[in-house]
Amino acid sequence: MTKKEKNILWFQEVDKDDVSLVGGKGANLGEMAKAGFPVPRGFIVTSKAYFDFLEENKLKSKVFQELKKINADDPQTINEASEKVKKLILSGQISSTLAKEIIFNYLKLGSLITQALVAIRSSATAEDLPTASFAGQQVTFLNIRGEANVLKKIQECWASLFEARAIFYREEKGFDHLKVGLAVPVQEMVPAEISGVMFTINPVTHQKSQLIIEAVWGLGEFIVQGEVTPDTYLIDKNSLDILSKKVEKQEIQLIKVGSLTKKAKVPRRRQLKRKLTDPQIVELAKLGKKIHKHYFYPQDIEWVFYKKKFYIVQSRPVTTLKEADGEKEDQSKIKEKPILKGQAASPGLASGPVQKISSAKEINKIQKGDVLVAPMTSPDFVPAMKKVVAIITDKGGQTSHAAIVSRELGLPCIVGAKTATKDLKNNQMVTVNGSLGEIYAGSLKMPSSALEKEALPNQISQIARVVIRQTATKLYVNLAEPQLAAEVAQRNIDGVGLLRAEFMMSEIGVHPRKIIKDRKQKTFINELATNIGLFCKCFYPRPVVYRTSDFKTNEYRHLIGGQAFEPEEENPFIGFRGAFRYLRDPDVFEMELKAIKKVRSKFNNLGLMVPFVRTPQEFQEIKKIIVANGLIRSSSFKLWLMVEIPANVILLEDFLEIGIDGVSLGSNDLTMLTLGVDRDNAELAQIFNENNPAVFWAIEKTIKTCQKYKITSSICGQAPSIYPDLVEKLVEWGITSISVNPDAIERTRELIAEAEKKKVR
Repeated sequence: MTKKEKNILWFQEVDKDDVSLVGGKGANLGEMAKAGFPVPRGFIVTSKAYFDFLEENKLKSKVFQELKKINADDPQTINEASEKVKKLILSGQISSTLAKEIIFNYLKLGSLITQALVAIRSSATAEDLPTASFAGQQVTFLNIRGEANVLKKIQECWASLFEARAIFYREEKGFDHLKVGLAVPVQEMVPAEISGVMFTINPVTHQKSQLIIEAVWGLGEFIVQGEVTPDTYLIDKNSLDILSKKVEKQEIQLIKVGSLTKKAKVPRRRQLKRKLTDPQIVELAKLGKKIHKHYFYPQDIEWVFYKKKFYIVQSRPVTTLKEADGEKEDQSKIKEKPILKGQAASPGLASGPVQKISSAKEINKIQKGDVLVAPMTSPDFVPAMKKVVAIITDKGGQTSHAAIVSRELGLPCIVGAKTATKDLKNNQMVTVNGSLGEIYAGSLKMPSSALEKEALPNQISQIARVVIRQTATKLYVNLAEPQLAAEVAQRNIDGVGLLRAEFMMSEIGVHPRKIIKDRKQKTFINELATNIGLFCKCFYPRPVVYRTSDFKTNEYRHLIGGQAFEPEEENPFIGFRGAFRYLRDPDVFEMELKAIKKVRSKFNNLGLMVPFVRTPQEFQEIKKIIVANGLIRSSSFKLWLMVEIPANVILLEDFLEIGIDGVSLGSNDLTMLTLGVDRDNAELAQIFNENNPAVFWAIEKTIKTCQKYKITSSICGQAPSIYPDLVEKLVEWGITSISVNPDAIERTRELIAEAEKKKVR
């Protein structure tokens, strides 16, 4: 029986490549256990078992019907659907076969006399990915003992996949609710005396030479929840010198009391006592360095301490990194006297009116532009957090929920401000300095951003002060949202390797054929040109490669007027899309080309990439339309071809004869079409693997063909963002550039540099 056919897998049987089967948490636990790190023993009830449970209880169609009623803009509909779906799942029956398997493996964790005390945790199959993090959205149960209790908590974990906050997140990210699975790790419970979180990079300043440890008495849930403010220890990662120790008073802790996990008072003699000694801090830091080295990029590590030994209970990649420039930001120069201080948790400076809320039930009070002030936050706060300009909490440390989410959203954040909810008043105007942990009265004048000023193109890159770490292999970024352009442009990046058209066209919101029918082409062209131009301006003179629209029919139908113009297809993925659509509907394609031409009248760093081209003849006709619209290849205007269909690889020389400047491998579609796998199909998702030898063959052949004909080669699918080993192979094969998601920029640059060192040895 293969792994994919099993309901139960022990940690030592899985690794980081098994996310589709055991989820992000399970995959990382297995990876660390295999590598010999001190991980408490455990096994995982796989996502296969979850999907089988839905089928056996005939729940899929019932769940789908409830989720159809959701209006993403109305939280009440999400809450109602959540309650009904959870009730459906909890009313289902776990098959006797699966129940026996779970109990048999659970008993292995105990002894002949005593059944084991375990932690039962949720591990979503889309969790801890570079592109999405489901961590914290499902439930965790601690101190569980007994066969019946274990079965009950596993079923409750499955139900928690449909918590309102998880439904909201998937709606926002565009994940199919019924295609995201849930695995359940069952792990020996360590009755922690001390717990905490360790970052192998400074999460606030992004200094790679620093490591941060946070520690609390008792179990670590209170750190993430922000219920308590932890001790914070800052360590020099190279010398292991302890640079600073901030000790916080801790009055409450989460501990095991009998068979329950309860909030309890910390004995008075320990409330002001330091949690870890210097030797313990150094010991833990050494362990963190080893885990960082194993994964090769910065890690967010959960640890516990019991009977003089450290245990690792989770590790995940840090995906909120920016390049540290070694100097303080402009906001550090503010001379105003703060009215309140806390811990700097997420850098930035923002002003707005205070809006205090005491729980997630009050998030409807939050308006766009507010400064959110709360005792602490939880995943239920996320819809409100996306509206605000800054966040302040009374409690919590740099690894609390408020801190982590603020860094993900790019919001200034201060945690552990202690009296913020008491001292600040609703509607009071304040300025939050997330870099220094200071709050000022009133709205301060922000340091001016040169990118917001009208500047000549040849001045922009100097003003942005981007310092590119030199590697022979260029590092590009995949982007779609105009509001991210200025921020990402200031990072360690060589240009935009994939600028997606679809997001910008969706923002316009109307089907292009309806726009033509209503004679509003000029409005469409101007709006699209404005958005494309923003990217070109922010990145100038670095190249921006715009991929023309690749809507599928089912996606186009969602636009206003779309149903009148789009056919319904059984399989839109291999249907009326890409280049063939341009030939059938040239008027729409020409609107895009006019927008491109308009942008190029101001910025000459814009190139064009054509997606999903099935034949060389098709590409020849497309090229004629491009030339007819005044866009002719030159030293400043490059024409690229997406390589995402096996025919592109097989007939690449024929495509090159038509005349192009470069290709970019779309590894997602190329993998699906090479393996015949729809990765969005839950039944097949386990065999979608960009590391497949057939896919590697296609990528290597494309790169080497490009080298032979002296044109550039790139890759813009998600594979390099997920698989560090692939980056080394791409460099070895001689790829010209690699384009990744914004959250993978820094670690991919490091991977490229290391791979290039190996290549020249």
